[in-house]
Amino acid sequence: MKMIYLDGTSLTLNEIYEIAHERTRVELTDEARKKIIRCRKHIEEIIEKDQVVYGVNTGFGAFKDKRISRDKLKELQRNLIISHSTGVGYYLSVPVVRAIMLLRINSLASGYSGIRMETLQTLIEMLNKGIHPAVPAQGSVGASGDLAPISHIILVLSRGEDQEREEYSGRVIIEENTDRDNYSIKTISGLKAMHDAGIERVILDAKEGLALNNGTNVMTAIAALALVDAQLLFENAVKIFTASLEGLRGVSDAYLPKIHELRRQKGQIDVANKVMEYIQGSKLTDSRRGEVQDSYSLRCFPQVAGPIKETLNFAANIIEREANAVTDNPLIIPEITDDKLAFSGGNFHGEPIAQVCDFLKIAIAELGNISERRIFKLTSQFLSHGLPSMLTTEPGLQSGIMILQYTAAALVSENKVLAHPASVDSIPTSEDVEDHVSMGTIAARQFREILENVKRIIAIEYITACQALDLRLRIDPDFQDCRPETVFGHMTYRVYSKLRDAGVEFWERDKVAYIDIEKTLRLITTEL
Repeated sequence: MKMIYLDGTSLTLNEIYEIAHERTRVELTDEARKKIIRCRKHIEEIIEKDQVVYGVNTGFGAFKDKRISRDKLKELQRNLIISHSTGVGYYLSVPVVRAIMLLRINSLASGYSGIRMETLQTLIEMLNKGIHPAVPAQGSVGASGDLAPISHIILVLSRGEDQEREEYSGRVIIEENTDRDNYSIKTISGLKAMHDAGIERVILDAKEGLALNNGTNVMTAIAALALVDAQLLFENAVKIFTASLEGLRGVSDAYLPKIHELRRQKGQIDVANKVMEYIQGSKLTDSRRGEVQDSYSLRCFPQVAGPIKETLNFAANIIEREANAVTDNPLIIPEITDDKLAFSGGNFHGEPIAQVCDFLKIAIAELGNISERRIFKLTSQFLSHGLPSMLTTEPGLQSGIMILQYTAAALVSENKVLAHPASVDSIPTSEDVEDHVSMGTIAARQFREILENVKRIIAIEYITACQALDLRLRIDPDFQDCRPETVFGHMTYRVYSKLRDAGVEFWERDKVAYIDIEKTLRLITTEL
């Protein structure tokens, strides 16, 4: 069975996605184990010398100056997890929960947090055995890290020193149905789930609760999984664009390499080159005699999609770095000085992920905006260069594609609200000790929500473009009765064939449209 080894520094986005979705097992490298054990010895030294260190023998947040006696250190950590399990709202999906657990393990593997090896090994065992705590989506302000949602995971992992009530053990997801019409999650208590899996719950020792729940792992997990999905959607959207371009008999001059080289924007150059590659062999492009240029939603596609591509690439670097970051506080760093081991800092602040998710929200929303404009153009008899109104052969009796465009318009408008940056907002917490927060987890959730909306918009463009292509072959005198492979560019023929093979057929007459949208959505989550 495949195993991915974690060292705290080399985890990739693709590995995160694989572990989250395919349940690949993980283990620590030998070097990571050594660093974790060495760091824990420093925590024992701090306790033995009775040094005052935040979160080890003090309260938290506004209680940072309250000293805690040595005999209460375990109780302090347990109380931290109980009191911070304040999440509300729907439960995050199993892949997201797995990614959160993975990223917390990977961060702790760096060996600067002071956790015991046996405690971290319990979290690894939970991940490998499929113990997925139920984590409410709402409740994090993105600094100090994602305290509330991660605490729901640690509530399952840990226990009090005395026998406790079952409800103090959190909840674990045992069944998840992600079907749109029948979405449901079934849970059992953490106590039962851990017992059934043969995993002993841990009594947290000094510093361990804070080491476990203080990090940016929720926002980073959501962002990482959404980004991988967004990268695939972008590549598919460029392919679907060429189907729309051909359906509208677009002018190919706009994608000539020299035009884009003069702009000097790499993403734009890459997209234009892809479009030229994809439309090779097309008899539909450049077939409108006497017309020299198209509207912006076609002609300026590389100029719009190029920055989106570069934003995705930029975000990938930031998110992957954060996935390999140490993001709790305080940190145990003996190499700084001989007489001090623990240092308070602010690595838990989620601003890097908050800002990059806000960038991604804008970029992906724009991918949907320009797609909807092409849907509108394809369905208008005044803009589509000879196609019938709403792409139906019986306008009036049949409504055709009309209301699919309405749906796309509604999704675009919803995205404009969601795209408002979360990171510009901040509400002080904990008696103003934590006076500026990132709202990074809100930004990450909004990025995912916008992405899901744009998937639906692109799916509608896909259906619409292929309907237009079929109509060209049926009613356009230049191409009537020709076979698709003799008329379409090679990529357009490929994406057209995949849609038809998936059971989304030409609309001879009105049909229940959401069924085709759902089939198309499933298709665009794979590489076209």
